[in-house]
Amino acid sequence: MKFMIISIINPIQATYIFIAIFSVAILFSLRSKKNHDFFPIETTNELKGLAILLVIFGHIGYFLVDDHSFLFPLSTIAGVGVDIFLFLSGYGLVVSALKKTLTIFQFYKTRLIKLLIPLWITLGTFFLLDFFALNKVYTGGYILSSFIGFFTSADLYNDINSPLWYFTLILFYYLIFPLVFIKKYPYFSAIIIYILTYIIIALNPIWLSKVKFFHEIHLLAFPAGVLVASLLFYSQNFIKNINLSNFLKNKKLIEIIKKIVYCLSISVLLFVIVYTVYNSGIGKGVWIEQLMSLTTTLAFVVLFLIKKLRIELLYLFGLYSYEIYLLHWPILYRYDFIFKFLPPWLSMIVYLGLFLGLGWLLQKITKLIYSKI
Repeated sequence: MKFMIISIINPIQATYIFIAIFSVAILFSLRSKKNHDFFPIETTNELKGLAILLVIFGHIGYFLVDDHSFLFPLSTIAGVGVDIFLFLSGYGLVVSALKKTLTIFQFYKTRLIKLLIPLWITLGTFFLLDFFALNKVYTGGYILSSFIGFFTSADLYNDINSPLWYFTLILFYYLIFPLVFIKKYPYFSAIIIYILTYIIIALNPIWLSKVKFFHEIHLLAFPAGVLVASLLFYSQNFIKNINLSNFLKNKKLIEIIKKIVYCLSISVLLFVIVYTVYNSGIGKGVWIEQLMSLTTTLAFVVLFLIKKLRIELLYLFGLYSYEIYLLHWPILYRYDFIFKFLPPWLSMIVYLGLFLGLGWLLQKITKLIYSKI
C-alpha cells in the first residue's frame, strides 16, 4: 500500500482558524484548581493532555500533510510531548513506590497489564483492519514481536503503528524499575536507570539500529522524572516551611511580593518555552537536541505547577492520552476519511473529538477486561 500525503489548500489560513477555535475552547475550559497539593493528579493529566496534543500536531504537520506550515508552530515540538510522557512516568513511578511497597511480581501485575491490554486491543484491531480492508499482510514474527511490545522500527509506510517505538522504551523502563529502585536512596535509581539505558544504546545492537536516534534524544527524560520525584520527596518539608511571614510582618507587602514573583516566574517560563521551541537544537547533535527538549519539558512542568487555573480541555485529553497515542497514527495515515472531505481546520476539530471518543471507548474496554483478570 502506498502512503498518500494529504494536500492542504491555504495551510496558513487553516492554521490560524484552527488556533483561534482551539484557543477559544481553552479559554472556555478554564476552571479554578480544586486540588492545591504540590503535584496533584489533575496537573499530571493536564500535562499528559498537552503532551498528546503536541504529538498529534507534530505527526499531522510534518508527516501527514504536504505543507509543513500547516499547524506551525504547534507542530514543532512533538518530541517535547514524548519527553513530558517519559518525565511524568518516571516521576509517577517513584511517588507511587515511595507511598506503597509492592513486590516485583505485584508491580508487574498491576503496571504491565495496564500497559499491555490497550496495546493488544489496538494491535489486534489494526492487524485485522489492514488485512480485510487494505489486503496488507504482516509476517508472523512481526505480529508476535508487536504483541510482546518489541518494536524495532518506526517506518511510517510499512509498520503497523510507527509511533510505537516509544512503547518499547517505556516497557523497558517499567521492566527495570522495580529491579533497580532503592526506596531508601531513590535518587540512585535515576542514575542506575540512565547508565543502563546509555550502555544499551552505546552498544548499538542491531535490533536498535532503526530506532536508535529516537531513544537517544529522549534518554534523559525518564531518569529526570525519577530524580525530580526523589529530590522533592526529601525536600517537601523544607518547601512546606517556606513562608514569607517568617521574615516579613507586613501582609500587604507579602502579597505584593508574591504577585511580583508569580508574574516574573510565568514570564520567564513562557520566554524559555518560546525560545527553546524556536531554538530546539534540531540538527546540532543529539546532546544539544535532548537538552533543549528537556529544558522545554521542565519549563512546561513548572508552568503547570504554579498556574492558578486548571485547563479542563487538556485535563480531558490527559485522561485518555495513552489510548489516543495507541490509536491516532494508523487512523490518520491509513484510514483518513476526514481530511479528504472537510476543510483542514474543521478536520482537526473532528479528529480531536474522534480521538477523545475512541480513547474513552478503549479505556472502558480495558477496565472491563482488567476487572475480569
